[in-house]
Amino acid sequence: MIKAVLFDLDGTLADTALDLGYALNEQRRRHGLAPLPHEQLRPYASHGTVGLLDVGFNLAPQDPSFSAMREEYLELYTANLCRLTCLFQGMAETLQQLEQRGIPWGVVTNKPARFTDPLMAALGLSERAASIISGDTCAHPKPHPEPLLCASREIGLPPETFAYVGDAQRDMEAALAAGMRPIIARYGYLGPDDHPEQWDAHCMIESPLELLRLL
Repeated sequence: MIKAVLFDLDGTLADTALDLGYALNEQRRRHGLAPLPHEQLRPYASHGTVGLLDVGFNLAPQDPSFSAMREEYLELYTANLCRLTCLFQGMAETLQQLEQRGIPWGVVTNKPARFTDPLMAALGLSERAASIISGDTCAHPKPHPEPLLCASREIGLPPETFAYVGDAQRDMEAALAAGMRPIIARYGYLGPDDHPEQWDAHCMIESPLELLRLL
């Protein structure tokens, strides 16, 4: 029986793609490149700076300029953290229903705390979440299970009573390794190269409200 729910942040709880893409296009403009369409950038929004700098500049972490470009991107994103970011349609009602049912919920993301904390505050969720675990809260980020297990300890319920909702393969791997029930957010940032049917999830949902019917 599911007694608590954890959400990934980007592409699951909140639609952050427009602001992530805006910062990348601002960086492209700085380097004399034309902006890329949102539709091209959206599937990379759950893949952090590695994915965004790959699609935006064809850069990989081993490239000599990657570190400097990453810092430049993060500065731009910091300045544009919550211009257009909002909860996915149906998520506000889903969170409200969870709270009314006495089901605690939290966030486990690979996003660094320097972005997670102000973004959750801007969305008005900081005080409502039972646990907020960022990418640098624990020694290992997802797909390692440690962040999910840390949230489980903070909330005070055993891992097997949790559902974890995410839109990336690493989310499902982390949930399975933690002994939680993995649920794929099909409404998130899945791209043409993703194969969620192969991720061994418990189920897929097309909107946040579908989660309520599973509980």
